[in-house]
Amino acid sequence: MAPILSKTLLMTALLALPVAAAAPALAQEAKPREAVISVTGDGESAVAPDMAIVNLSVVKQAKTAREALDENNKAMNEVLTALKDGGIAERDLQTSGFSIQPQYNYPQPVDGQQQPPQLIGYQTINSVTVRLRDLAKLGQVIDQSVTLGINQGGDIQFTNAKPEAAIEEARKNAVAEALKKAKTLSEAAGVKLGRILEINENVPRAMPQPAYRATMMKEADSAVPVQGGETNYSVSVTVTFAIEQ
Repeated sequence: MAPILSKTLLMTALLALPVAAAAPALAQEAKPREAVISVTGDGESAVAPDMAIVNLSVVKQAKTAREALDENNKAMNEVLTALKDGGIAERDLQTSGFSIQPQYNYPQPVDGQQQPPQLIGYQTINSVTVRLRDLAKLGQVIDQSVTLGINQGGDIQFTNAKPEAAIEEARKNAVAEALKKAKTLSEAAGVKLGRILEINENVPRAMPQPAYRATMMKEADSAVPVQGGETNYSVSVTVTFAIEQ
């Protein structure tokens, strides 16, 4: 019986070894976390735009899809030719949408019975996005496009070809605001601000601009008045500081 008892004691001792060995690791994991202050700073920078992106569309309706498409093609080809002749490069012209849709008339119910829709024709829409690098020509381009057949769209987005400098300025402003917030918080809490542990930056972006929509009217007889204003760029950063004990 004694040998069996000795083996039992040996196995018990061996099973206990991993638990004892893990004790120092658990003690290390239980170490208190470092006290920190985490703040977010927002920075902005404004710059005059040097480029405009305009969406222009030709909408045509006819009895048949073929007729609607032919009329649309004629008008859009004239618009594209005029834009290219006006100095806009092909790389700055991009078809952004095209559709052919049947058009229906929905009669009033008769004796409480819903009547089937009646096909009355087809509508074609062809849209082009124009990147205009000379803002002085923007009003003229819109006016000329309307004269040649553009009858929908006119949404304008002002932007910059190279916004890096503006974004860099916004980034500096964001970090400066984060530092100011952290100092205020540490002074209010009666602690001393330590080293920076981490900085995270959100993706910089242009601030939304007031939407401008040119009225598509064939009666327009002068260049559309357009003001570019400024484009605002925004950067947000999160900075984590250690608190000195």
